[in-house]
Amino acid sequence: MKVKTPAPPVSATDTPDNLSGPALGQIGQNIETILAFYTREESKMSGPQRVLEAASSFVAQPLFLGCILLLSALWILGNVIAHRLGYAEFDPAPFFWLQGIVSLGALLTATVVLIKQNRLAKLEEQRDHLELQVNLLTEQKVTKLINLIEELRHDLPNVPDRHDPEAVALQQPTDPEQVLAALDERRETGESPMPAGEEEVKVEERKGNA
Repeated sequence: MKVKTPAPPVSATDTPDNLSGPALGQIGQNIETILAFYTREESKMSGPQRVLEAASSFVAQPLFLGCILLLSALWILGNVIAHRLGYAEFDPAPFFWLQGIVSLGALLTATVVLIKQNRLAKLEEQRDHLELQVNLLTEQKVTKLINLIEELRHDLPNVPDRHDPEAVALQQPTDPEQVLAALDERRETGESPMPAGEEEVKVEERKGNA
């Protein structure tokens, strides 16, 4: 009977060049899942939404700023040259038409940017919800593993049995509402937040004493 050797953990320094086998397959599957999510969200956009997205991407480039400065300079220069040559100025100083065009462009630009930000905010809300669900599921799995390890430690005769209050507290599943209540309580009292993990232990101890 052959015993399978577990695959080594994936390090943060590993790259696709030095990864192979299941590790590379898992990373590729995760990347495909993320790309499929973004592709699905982009396919939901309507035609006008795509046009506004393209316009928003253009106004976010330095080229758009250069176009505005060039247009303003040519507009002012054209009026100055017309005045010097004795022709009628199409927009004499202080250039009310130019101010109106720039103001209208600023309004349209802000509207386009807000429309895109609204869509990105909804997308970010979906990602946050997914991340919360994954974190809750991970916490449940970790709690189950702690319970199994504690049972194994109690059953093994060669392992000294001792009381570990921190392990006992972590054996209890975390209640998100109690964590939020503890964070709100510390925020109202002005106390600094606890290090990662300590807040959860305090909540579990409080729940165990209740």
